[in-house]
Amino acid sequence: MPRPTAAQLVYGCATVVLVTFALLLVSGASSSATVGAVCLAALALGVLVAVTAPTLRRARGPVPAGAPRPYRAVARTPREGEAAEERAGRRVRR
Repeated sequence: MPRPTAAQLVYGCATVVLVTFALLLVSGASSSATVGAVCLAALALGVLVAVTAPTLRRARGPVPAGAPRPYRAVARTPREGEAAEERAGRRVRR
C-alpha cells in the first residue's frame, strides 16, 4: 500500500475534526458511550475520505491527443549560462 500524500492526510484530519464537532453538536451526546460512537464514526469517515481522495483526481478522464500541454518555463541564472559556455570552450567576458 502506498504512503498517503500530504493532501490525503489533510483531507482525512479535517474530516475527522469537523464531523466530530458537527455530530456532537447535533446529537447533544452526554454519555461517554455516545461520544465514543460519534468519534468512531467520524474516524471511519475520515479514513474513507483520505483513501478515496486520489480517485477523485483520476475521475476527470484522459487528456485528448490534440490538447495543448501546459508550458513550463525554465529559468536560468546567469551563472548557469556562463558555465555552459565555458564547457563549450568559449571564454566569458565580463
